[in-house]
Amino acid sequence: MINLFYEQPDNDRWLPLDRYPRRLIRRVVRGKRRPGGHDLVFLNLRQGLDRLGIRYRVNDYRHLRRHPGEVACVIGKPHVLEKVPSKTPVLFGAAQFSHPDEQPGFFARHQNIRKILVPGEWVRKMWEPYFGSRVSAWPVGIDTHHWIPETGEAKSVDFILYDKVRWEHNRFELELINPIVERLRDDGLTFHVFRYGAYEESEFHTHLKRARAMIFLCEHETQGIAYQQALASGVPILAWDRGGFWRDPNFYPRVIEFGPVSSVPYWDERCGIRFESAPDFASSLANFLQQRDSFDPRAYILENLTLEKCAARYLQYLTEVESYG
Repeated sequence: MINLFYEQPDNDRWLPLDRYPRRLIRRVVRGKRRPGGHDLVFLNLRQGLDRLGIRYRVNDYRHLRRHPGEVACVIGKPHVLEKVPSKTPVLFGAAQFSHPDEQPGFFARHQNIRKILVPGEWVRKMWEPYFGSRVSAWPVGIDTHHWIPETGEAKSVDFILYDKVRWEHNRFELELINPIVERLRDDGLTFHVFRYGAYEESEFHTHLKRARAMIFLCEHETQGIAYQQALASGVPILAWDRGGFWRDPNFYPRVIEFGPVSSVPYWDERCGIRFESAPDFASSLANFLQQRDSFDPRAYILENLTLEKCAARYLQYLTEVESYG
């Protein structure tokens, strides 16, 4: 049985213990909290372990205190590490923090970390100068039993337009999104817009069944669970992948200039077509439409990113940490 740990930070803000009434008020005002990307890393890993028949404990700190030699699999977040006994070996990630500069002296404070997992290869390369060979790339799996191609209902929408532009949205609305919308309308193509963070997963699931394809707009992705859910659903993607530097304004260019990054870090020719900028879109769209029925995006996911395969890779890293002693 393995020891899993995951918690979102929920600190007091104004008064001691005020996190509890604030949590209740948020639930009343906003409704049930939607799982974010880091939550899905934890939840999907658990599903993968279930499929493999692997038993696990969740946030059992008492057991860990009684058995400090067992490995703690701390999926996230960093504050959880403070609750882990200092002599307990730790496999940490992949739901952690954006860049090592966020946590100065991280390994000095947590010398029991044996391996740290990040969601993708370009992130691993960015972290490698800080943490060396202790950093490995590990993506969480996609539920290919839930995200499946629609075989009955006829496809009724040409594209889902998935807008995950996070920074300078007003600028990119003018330079990228609006020109894409105009082109789709000029070509008589139907589409439905999804804005990241403003939809329920069930709604996305339903629309993927109706969509022939998806246009994915994001500056970069460390893994990209939403676009991979589309691929698993048999929906090919026309992806904006500008490459270049990692442009998180909290770090770029003051702290780091790292590149290249990707908006679709898990990808091959079966998934669709990528374009770099708005001027490239029209020709890429024409090329994409010509090939749309020849793509096989689900095959890529089944080969690389199922719940079972990714959970099995996680267990390999756990075995590696256990072998360190």
